[in-house]
Amino acid sequence: MRFAAAWGSRDILDAILVRPDLVAEIRADRAIDRGGVFRHPLRFSRLRLDVTVKDVPGSTAAAG
Repeated sequence: MRFAAAWGSRDILDAILVRPDLVAEIRADRAIDRGGVFRHPLRFSRLRLDVTVKDVPGSTAAAG
């Protein structure tokens, strides 16, 4: 997988894919610019120790 360092940047970030063991609650803004890129980063809220990874729908189910 390849990830860009910033919007419009050609610099590529190294990424290490991991197996999820914890669930985190995040805050997200769905604003998208004309190029189809999210305008604001996700913000970490808290770990959800009361929820397991199996309780969370997959990323395709959460989109939309």
